[in-house]
Amino acid sequence: MLEAVAAALPEIFRAGEIACGLILGSGWGEALAPDAVLARVPYAELSGYGESTVVGHRGELLLLELRGKRVVCFSGRRHYYEGCSLEQVTYPVELMRCLGVQTLLITNAAGGLNPAFRPGDLMILTDHLNLSGVNPLRGAHRPEWGPRFPDMTQVYDPELSALLEAAGGRIHRGIYAFSVGPSYETPAEVRALRLLGADAVGMSTVPEAVLAKACGMRIAALSCITNPAAGLGQTPLQHQEVLAESAQARPRMARLVADFVAALPQR
Repeated sequence: MLEAVAAALPEIFRAGEIACGLILGSGWGEALAPDAVLARVPYAELSGYGESTVVGHRGELLLLELRGKRVVCFSGRRHYYEGCSLEQVTYPVELMRCLGVQTLLITNAAGGLNPAFRPGDLMILTDHLNLSGVNPLRGAHRPEWGPRFPDMTQVYDPELSALLEAAGGRIHRGIYAFSVGPSYETPAEVRALRLLGADAVGMSTVPEAVLAKACGMRIAALSCITNPAAGLGQTPLQHQEVLAESAQARPRMARLVADFVAALPQR
């Protein structure tokens, strides 16, 4: 319960309507091009969260003005593979809920499973596969998170996805598979995920999306395809490849996020 953390943030976080929340994965923080940064809080100052340990994650909570709208942004995230609890992994969603955020855009870097995808492509998430056994709703039921058994028929909001598609030009749609990590998937696991219908695979996003959906938020999500998954490319997988491809795609990523926020209807 992060009501006390939300109350301790600078007053400006509570001074006006927040149009959208952002959770930015590897490379996405560097792509962000806000009109203004209204407030900045390092993760080390957020009680119970902790600093990001992954290269490519800036580790700041930001209040931004983007295309004339106020946006709360977690620039970088914590991952389950870091040894974090699920409470830490989903901390951004819970803090945003306490701030009254109703619309959430989640981004990540992912490996491409679909043979039509190329490094640098962007994919709108239409659904996900969670075969990890990890679920943030496990444990005592919290009424503020909605019903005990929330429906997951449509996690990713079709109207928000349509806004992304309109803003993004040539952009894929597909199913994202959640892998706990930190090791990349084996070629056999990649083949199995492809048979199950997955188009991309990564180590984040799903725990946050599950909690946000349970809480009644509207969610959109984007993957930057940074590499072919194991067995589909010619070279061993490396995190440096993820960062390099994200850097190449940054101008398009920045435009897409800004255009999406601009297109959000006023509440």
